[in-house]
Amino acid sequence: MALEIEHKFLVRDESWRDAVQNRELLRQGYLANTRRCSVRVRMAGEFGWLSVKAMTPGIARAEYEVAIPPEDANAMLDSLCEGPLIEKWRHELSYAGHWWEIDEFLGANAGLVVAEIELPGMNTPFERPAWLGEEVTHDVRYYNFKLAVNPWSTWGRP
Repeated sequence: MALEIEHKFLVRDESWRDAVQNRELLRQGYLANTRRCSVRVRMAGEFGWLSVKAMTPGIARAEYEVAIPPEDANAMLDSLCEGPLIEKWRHELSYAGHWWEIDEFLGANAGLVVAEIELPGMNTPFERPAWLGEEVTHDVRYYNFKLAVNPWSTWGRP
């Protein structure tokens, strides 16, 4: 089984930007969200992906992903996905021996910036960068499938 072990955090400030090594525009939508899994289509740059993720909130959950032709991914995004698409810039950087992904959301989720780190094991230690804010791994509102139906801009934050 493919297992994703990931922590999600809000980002405290902009100081991470100087360390960015790669940046890519992501466009994704959901074909299905059930009690057991979500089925996602994603365009990442010029590449298409189809992913199935378990609906298990927390640090570890099953994830299966296969490459698909970009024209198929774009067709599914444009005609089959429910709700608004998630669009975001994904910034990648290395910090203290670990690879971080920082997602800067666009559209109805503009202003939201979330950092993620994938780890090889549940108890793998990692150093927290100074720009890292509150951990939101267990708050499902920050999961992309939720942001597609309940965008960050509608949360009524102070």
